[in-house]
Order: sequence, then C-alpha cells, then structure tokens
Amino acid sequence: MFRRKLTALDYHNPDAFDCTDETQFRNCIVWLEDQKIRHYKIEDRGNLRNIPSSDWPKAYQQYLQDVNCPFGGPERQEALDWLLGLAVRYEYGDNVDKYKSCEPLAAASSKAADPLINLDVNSPDFKAGVMALANLLKIQRHDDYLVMLKAIRILIQERLSQEAIAKASQNKEGIPVALDKHILGFDTGDATLNEAAQILRLLHIEELRELQTKINEAIVAVQAIIADPKTDHRLGKVGR
Repeated sequence: MFRRKLTALDYHNPDAFDCTDETQFRNCIVWLEDQKIRHYKIEDRGNLRNIPSSDWPKAYQQYLQDVNCPFGGPERQEALDWLLGLAVRYEYGDNVDKYKSCEPLAAASSKAADPLINLDVNSPDFKAGVMALANLLKIQRHDDYLVMLKAIRILIQERLSQEAIAKASQNKEGIPVALDKHILGFDTGDATLNEAAQILRLLHIEELRELQTKINEAIVAVQAIIADPKTDHRLGKVGR
C-alpha cells in the first residue's frame, strides 16, 4: 500500500515491504531519516538507529513529535504515510530541476473526471490526509472518515472562503455601555457574576432588537403585497 511512494523514493524492494513487520518498519523509518528527511544531525540519530533496542518505540515517538507529525506511535500506517509524504516533498525540493523536466503522464481520457469517483475511503493515504486536515483545523475525530471529510468541507466553506475571511476581517466597533446605569433586576451575591449577567442581558436585548427588525421588514414586505389592490373594471369591483 506504500509501494508508490517507496518506489518514488528509490527504496529497495518496495513491493515486498510489510508495514506490520516490526523489523521492516523500523528499518524503513531509519532509512527515511538517514536518506531523505535528515531532520536530526548524524550524531543525534543513535537512539533511532538502535533498532533492536527495547527503547526504540520511545525514540520513534520522540522523532514523530520533533518532525511535527500529526499522528502518534500507535497510528503506524498513518504516521508512516505522513513521513513518506514528507520525504517526497524534501526529495522534490532537493531535485526541482530534475523533476520539472519530467514529462506528465498522458491523460487516460480527454473528459474531465470527477476526482471522487475513484476515491478509496479505506486507503491509508485517504485516512492520513483526512486526519492531518482534521488535526490542523481542530475538528473532532470520527470513526467514519467521510463524515470527517464533510465536516472539513463545511468548515472551509463557512470559515475559510474568501467571502468569510473578508467578512471576519471587517472591524465592528460597538458603542461603549456603562453597566452601572443598567439595573440587573436580581443580585447573585457576587459583583463579577452580576457584571457578567448584565452583559449577557444586554447581548440578549441586542439579539431581540435584530429579530424585531427582521419581523418588521417581513411585515412591510407582506403589506406591500396585500395592500396594493388592482381594479378589474370588467368585474366592477376592487381587489385581486
């Protein structure tokens, strides 16, 4: 399942790689750090290179934190896929001219294809991508990755679209209000709570005013329709 990225990175025998094999998994992590990612200095890679050690899982977990991987040690497939993606990005960055000269693969069809048609929701690549976005956007995890993807789409549309960003960037300055001039109507016994209650009440009143304004606008719109009778001279009466 990692063959495509391992092949792109020139990993030895990518077809036979087994993520569930502990020795192969550890060797792959060390190879990625030594050959592609190179986050640590050579002298600092000792704990990670000590593959037979019983403390290797701790070194691996620390390594994930140091490279800012959004997945933990137990999420083996997702973490490895993320590290492979990181290695691919570094590989491209080190050889930009080489990969720019590569010819793109011929399109299988001239028709624009729906990118979701061939989406494999059980693919580790898909799950890793959704989890990375969910962690980045602080979205609650869900067992169904499609549900998480829909939540990500809604958040992006509502909060990160150009219109939403432009609206949020607008400065909204309110009018200063003297709380001591507004009677709360009850006493909580705590000055801080009383002040908070006054603020909440004022905010509630503001929301009621906005609601009343919308109701008034609706009434005016309805009246504009029903209070504009048309005369039908053929019937000899006024009205619709």
